[in-house]
Amino acid sequence: MIHVSLLGKGQLARDIADWFLRSYKFKLCNVVPVTPEPDWCPSLHNWALKHNINVVQDHNDLEDGLDLVMSVFYEKIIKADFIYRCKRIINLHNAPLPKYRGVRPINWALKNGETQHGVTIHEITPGIDDGPIIGQVTYPIYPDIESVKDVYDKSLDYGFSLFMDVMPKIDKIEPVEQNHIEATYYS
Repeated sequence: MIHVSLLGKGQLARDIADWFLRSYKFKLCNVVPVTPEPDWCPSLHNWALKHNINVVQDHNDLEDGLDLVMSVFYEKIIKADFIYRCKRIINLHNAPLPKYRGVRPINWALKNGETQHGVTIHEITPGIDDGPIIGQVTYPIYPDIESVKDVYDKSLDYGFSLFMDVMPKIDKIEPVEQNHIEATYYS
């Protein structure tokens, strides 16, 4: 049994938490919601309370040696000392890494007139969104007619599909180093 801590916010984090809760291979031990939680998305904190899952206020308060820590739209920078306390720590980032590292990648992709966007699951390293890629999917976007919300909603659907594809075989997937020369970063 792989013990999991989930960091994040919103509907995708809740869907992933539900998946972990039903899994026979993974055991969801606790969640660390973004605080304060935004009022525009469903509460991970309330979901955890409803399902009797322990809520931890700060990821630094999690125990050492966690089997798997997963970040889903988590807004705090995770520093090296915490990363090295985990056996494995991964992130679901709503961009096709190495492009659009950093915050608000959908906003930047639309502003830059991109016609493709994506979602990436990658290892968390001390850099910002620069860890080896475990899985990635891209999809079309239409900057002239789609809003940030439209593309965000797509990222939820594609992100969950990617998660469901990757997670059952995560221990067999060999992460691939990002091409750092192609990286873009937006703060």
